[in-house]
Amino acid sequence: MADPTRNNEYDRMAKENERLRNAVEELSILNDIAAAIGSTSSLDRIIELIVHKCIKHLKVEQATITLLDASRTDAQFRTMIRGADTSHEILPYRLDAELTGWMLKNQRPLIVNDLASDDRFQMKDQDSSNVRSLLSAPLLLKGRIIGLLNLFNKRTGDFSEADARLLGIIAGQSAQIIENARLATEEQALKLMQEEMRLACKIQMDLLPKEPPLVPRYDIAGTSIPAKMVGGDYFDYIRIDDGSIALCLGDVSGKGMPAALLMAHLQATLRAQTAVCRGPKECLERSNALLYRSTDADKFATLFYGVLDIAADRFTYVNAGHNYPLLLKVGCNPERVDLGGLVLGCMEEFLYSEGEIELAPGDLLLVYSDGITESTNANEEEYGEQRLAVLLGEQCGRRASEIIETIVESVRGHAGGAAQSDDITLLVIRRES
Repeated sequence: MADPTRNNEYDRMAKENERLRNAVEELSILNDIAAAIGSTSSLDRIIELIVHKCIKHLKVEQATITLLDASRTDAQFRTMIRGADTSHEILPYRLDAELTGWMLKNQRPLIVNDLASDDRFQMKDQDSSNVRSLLSAPLLLKGRIIGLLNLFNKRTGDFSEADARLLGIIAGQSAQIIENARLATEEQALKLMQEEMRLACKIQMDLLPKEPPLVPRYDIAGTSIPAKMVGGDYFDYIRIDDGSIALCLGDVSGKGMPAALLMAHLQATLRAQTAVCRGPKECLERSNALLYRSTDADKFATLFYGVLDIAADRFTYVNAGHNYPLLLKVGCNPERVDLGGLVLGCMEEFLYSEGEIELAPGDLLLVYSDGITESTNANEEEYGEQRLAVLLGEQCGRRASEIIETIVESVRGHAGGAAQSDDITLLVIRRES
């Protein structure tokens, strides 16, 4: 007859051995995952390692890690990594919104071993019909859920409480590591973007004139101060021959990198057309057609473009939708040069009108972008054209570079410390004798 005491002891020892084996296996799994994670700092690689270790050790068909999308306000998750048992061809499984909602609300491991008959969830996604069972654990960081670790269809039976406890430990250990890697990835991306912007700024500054042109009997100066690292304003001096020089100032639509690219395109177009066209009218009409064909409908540019005939002291110009320049003649008040035309790039064919200015000794022409007149202070008051005209009227006899410095200082003083909202560009053409 069997000894009940001995049988009970045998059963107790068998259970203890099973518990110890499970504990050793759990520690082995956690050590395996920790070692794998410790070998890399890449966010994608870390998540991929966690997913595939879970598939292997917890014997499931598929696993995913989804992270909460911080850029959205509707608690939307996005799948970072999806892994599957490579021994079977498996379609991707997805968590229904009801399941993610349950996890957001309860923030604890969820076991579902018969999804089809679980009254808590009404699965609408057709992909969910392939899901028999699932185990999900939240990635919690300081009490805040940052994502989910999800397992689908255990291959050896049902998910157990031991599986849920193990997945909870893995999720708890992984949350901080994933967050650190995510922040490191974002920081690296930001540094890369900043470096690209720095290089773009340098390239753009290299495209603009570095020194004023040397023109007999004329003092010419220009500057451009972008509101961001790169901008959409543009000015240029284009030498045609010994007796003439093209001078221009433009403002392309938008700000930042897109505006900078369009500015570079405008500059290349104008320089090419200046070399082959007989005058400003033909140059702008051909440039306008080229820009229209090569840019989107919402991309355009304003431009003031003119050619200075040095021997004749004559400045022939065309204005394509730009701010009216101010002409200051000796002994007079500044006046608008108010000949205008359509902005570049809006209509393929447009006939521009050409105007002429005779420049006497001491006369000067100020061309500027709307970053000057539309600069605002804390009270939302614009600097305005009238204020600019009054200031220009006080600049007779001063050098072109000094006039530019005075205007820029005046605009900044008006802004009173408010952030520059638009690019500031100026061009002064002054006859000396």
